[in-house]
Amino acid sequence: MPKLDILFEDNHLLAINKSAGLATMGVSADRPSLLASAKEYIKQRYHKPGEVYLGVVSRLDATVTGVILLARTSKAAARLNEQFRGREVEKIYWAVVEGDVGPREVACRDWIAADERHRRMRLVDADMPGAQLAKLVYRGLQRVPAGTFVEVRLETGRKHQIRLQLASRGHPVVGDRKYGSRRPLSQGIALHARRLVFRHPVRTETIELVAPVPASWAALGISD
Repeated sequence: MPKLDILFEDNHLLAINKSAGLATMGVSADRPSLLASAKEYIKQRYHKPGEVYLGVVSRLDATVTGVILLARTSKAAARLNEQFRGREVEKIYWAVVEGDVGPREVACRDWIAADERHRRMRLVDADMPGAQLAKLVYRGLQRVPAGTFVEVRLETGRKHQIRLQLASRGHPVVGDRKYGSRRPLSQGIALHARRLVFRHPVRTETIELVAPVPASWAALGISD
């Protein structure tokens, strides 16, 4: 099982800084996943017999790194999912993209849908069957040799949303060949779920989770 980088843990929550190349869930039993590794971690740490419950509250593509939030009880999962559905959770991503992105904020509002044939998402008209509204805001933080280091504030949580919306504006995420990047990255793509802020599902407390960037980002000129 892959070693997990635990960011936060209590009786209700487990937060992990996911590494590149590790699927969140939904893979065959012979392939590693973050969910399977997290269940094994809980089982061994707390000597739990039988099946371990963990609800996946947030998930990331296998190529993406950063904060993933899991619920250790069904009550916590239901309350956290309600916060995500109500867009009450602050979701900040960091990315390195190709091209020059200025410091001003750019708001993106698009309709996207799955392109099953090519296993990706694409921009579509609002009235197309299956179309979903995708909203985010991004701004450049720093010019780097590979392009621009940017911050993304995610307002909706659609599949491949950041990757598609930035690429459609001429700024593919470095290493993301599926959406047009021509620059390689040694591990995964240069997209990282940096910060997650939400209400604790049981206590009257705001939780802020911050995930350090991968060591591979040093080659891009970015480090914590």
